[in-house]
Amino acid sequence: MRRLLLSFIVAMFLTGTLLAPVLAQEAGGYDREISVVLDGIAVDFDVAPLIQNNRTLVPFRAVAEALNINVRWDNDRRQVIAGDDSGSVILTVDSPYAQVNKSVVEMDTAPIIIQGRTLVPLRFFAEAFGCEVDWKQETRTVVMISPPKIMSVTGFYALGDKESSSWTDLFAKNYPETGRGNTDIITDLALGWFSLDEKGNLLNRSTTGWQRPEGWERVIEAARHYKMDTEMLIHITDGGGQLSRFLNDAQAVERAIEDIVKEACLYNGVNLDFEGLGWNEDGEELQNTRFNFNLFVEKLSRELKKESLGLTLTLHAPNSSYQGYDYEYLGKAADYIIIMAYDYGIKPEPVQMVRQAVEMARETVPGEKLLLGISAASETPESLAVKIGIARRYKLEGIAVWRLGLLSDNMWDVLRARIARP
Repeated sequence: MRRLLLSFIVAMFLTGTLLAPVLAQEAGGYDREISVVLDGIAVDFDVAPLIQNNRTLVPFRAVAEALNINVRWDNDRRQVIAGDDSGSVILTVDSPYAQVNKSVVEMDTAPIIIQGRTLVPLRFFAEAFGCEVDWKQETRTVVMISPPKIMSVTGFYALGDKESSSWTDLFAKNYPETGRGNTDIITDLALGWFSLDEKGNLLNRSTTGWQRPEGWERVIEAARHYKMDTEMLIHITDGGGQLSRFLNDAQAVERAIEDIVKEACLYNGVNLDFEGLGWNEDGEELQNTRFNFNLFVEKLSRELKKESLGLTLTLHAPNSSYQGYDYEYLGKAADYIIIMAYDYGIKPEPVQMVRQAVEMARETVPGEKLLLGISAASETPESLAVKIGIARRYKLEGIAVWRLGLLSDNMWDVLRARIARP
């Protein structure tokens, strides 16, 4: 029997079907793996979830951290103490009684200790903090959706045809009429109307298609009416080395900063979308590219602050092919950074690559200064929810959506279900 079992295991390994699952212990022994998914993202545990009295128990710290809930362990009382702005929960090992917002509640099963880890009833714990919890028997998966969370949402506003008009998508009416539309979920508008030439001249019409439309003043007026902040977005790519030549020209840089600051007084701030830096560069060449961009951002930020204006940078993701962006330095100079975690070549954008981009950015930039860039054209409503979940899991300031005019009604529904406006 032993030889037969060993042969079976070896065969499974060789065919790639043995994936070392986390086993869930039940009264009758071990069963198939139990997975826990929060907002579309798996929760990892160092001790396997198990089922007791038909209730799934999980290590409390892993699920609390995934929910961004403050939690601590009182060893003397053998208690888990958790809380956030929505309330508090106290669970005691081997006791079916819990304290929820100072009220005592009886549970179906008590917390226990397994392999030095305290496991708590997942449904009870999650629902106490407003989560929706569902059990998928066919896949043995616990699916959790956390309650809406306050986050900033930047909408990139650019020209489009009648079917993809940023104006119509935002205000739900044809130009020049306005309505509440989707302004309830957008906090900031990045108005993609500007570019620069390599001499540092500010352009409101460019060969890349970025141009300020007729009647642009109405957009700013409507944004103010619906309490959305605005940024003048300046887009330039390093095609043919144009951007690199500009950054290497001290006079061009000074001219650009002067023109940008003068124009920016009509807005709440500036958004720089300088793309393509560092492509196929390394060594001294790459360091020079980073230095020049850092210097430009630092100078521009200093001048904008004199006018009480903010600066946002829209940057290629740190795991992209464009390595000309020093996230650590730029994170100190700018107010916010939008991580363009897309264009990886797969649609929807691969979750693992997006998570990696966020994790790399978080190594040197605080989460409250980061927004996750999401390309609506690359996502479905379901995958959009997962990307929002990533931003929430890593405690980012919010998300930025490229672009208004490309969001379906179902995508707007997802945004409202996952995000609460300040």
